[in-house]
Amino acid sequence: MSREVVLHRVRSALAGSKAEDLPATSAYRRTGILTAEQKLHMLEDRLGEYGARVFRASEQDLRERIALALIEGKKLRMVHPSGLPEAWLDGRISWTADSNGGGEELSLARIESFDGVLTAATVAVAESGSIVLQHGAAEGRRALTLLPDYHLCVLFEHQLVETLAECFERLKGSATRPTTFISGPSATADIEMTRIKGVHGPRFLDVILVAP
Repeated sequence: MSREVVLHRVRSALAGSKAEDLPATSAYRRTGILTAEQKLHMLEDRLGEYGARVFRASEQDLRERIALALIEGKKLRMVHPSGLPEAWLDGRISWTADSNGGGEELSLARIESFDGVLTAATVAVAESGSIVLQHGAAEGRRALTLLPDYHLCVLFEHQLVETLAECFERLKGSATRPTTFISGPSATADIEMTRIKGVHGPRFLDVILVAP
């Protein structure tokens, strides 16, 4: 329902009269107009507003960029999904996979004991600053990205779209999968109107944008 329809009904209700229905419109923008670099800048800005840190990397230096972000943040004991590329995992960090190869997953208490989690992503939306996980082999189950206090997420330029409409179009083929939208570190102001971080997930989010 469009903004105009909602406002029309509110004004009519306040005036004590019955609103005549206005036609709702779905003529919102479905395709992006920004260049690849502009989309990257927009996503960086949105994530920064949410309190996330953003780093740039090329595919060639991704492993080093991951290691530096973790070493600088003193995140040296990390957990990761079992399907994450081995090439991302630098030996200066202590890595533990969520599966031992036999299908047995780590306990929730064990996951919470790590400094953080490293994952990939499915898609991201520049306009809203949202990262979408569909919990595939390189993204891990929901518990893996909700329990640790820190989440480092790797996002490639080709996974970035400008609008939510483009995002949903891209997710059509996998719409039945569990899907999580992340817009910055977890935070809420529901408790006495005080902003509290980490209630529903990691308090700290870093994102590495991989682009040429």
